[in-house]
Amino acid sequence: MGLDLNRIKAERVHCGLTQDKMAKKLGMTRNAYAKRESGIVKIGANELVKIAAILGYDKDHMGIFFTINVPKR
Repeated sequence: MGLDLNRIKAERVHCGLTQDKMAKKLGMTRNAYAKRESGIVKIGANELVKIAAILGYDKDHMGIFFTINVPKR
């Protein structure tokens, strides 16, 4: 199972948040947030919980941000 960064971005855009606004809500710079959203820096568990909450998801519904990777045969 992997973190779906495209889903995080899509949910952020849907909520009308720029990277700058999201970063401020998380207490970081836009550059720091952009590196996480693009996958340059990994998003930690605590950060993911905060991101999900900002986007309107509680911890019981965070599965939306993950993909299931099934290896090809």
